[in-house]
Amino acid sequence: MTTTQLTPVQHAILAKAIHTSGGKIDWFPEHIKGGARRKVLDGMFNRALITTDGNNWFVTAEGYDALGLPRPGGNKNRAGSFEARLDQIIANAEGAPAAASDPELEAAVTAAEATWTQAKDDAPRRIRADSKQARVIAMLRSPEGTTIRQIMDATGWQAHTVRGTLAGALKKKLGLSVVSDKPQGGERVYRLA
Repeated sequence: MTTTQLTPVQHAILAKAIHTSGGKIDWFPEHIKGGARRKVLDGMFNRALITTDGNNWFVTAEGYDALGLPRPGGNKNRAGSFEARLDQIIANAEGAPAAASDPELEAAVTAAEATWTQAKDDAPRRIRADSKQARVIAMLRSPEGTTIRQIMDATGWQAHTVRGTLAGALKKKLGLSVVSDKPQGGERVYRLA
């Protein structure tokens, strides 16, 4: 028995793949499209419920376990040559004494990790042209700027959401320089520097 909790969407995708296409994931619920589909796949992959061959996604043995179904080929008694070789490598590694740290290997790992985080951080942020965030940016780009009230009217957001968007999404995530000034007796006006 497994303790893996699946969302209804994950359960449906895994069950459909197992029962109709031999474990190959080729169906998604109608409402799961685009980025949501990618998130569902990433979530299942991160939990080792699915794997990929580069082009297609397949249910793993853990995915079968999560549904409480028997693993495919579970009645085979002999391992293939690849599995036998892998078992031998693992056994040798577990029996080997702990070696001193290899400086070249450590340097290579550190360099690789630095490129992973750098690639993620340097990735350009995209904004949909028809989003509320794009509307707010357009309002901030206007020479006269905009007020929190005007942004609230344009987006339907509450004041705290507008302030959070200015500070979080625009300043921190997108790196935009949002400045404000308050004319004598007037409302604070925000604009992009």
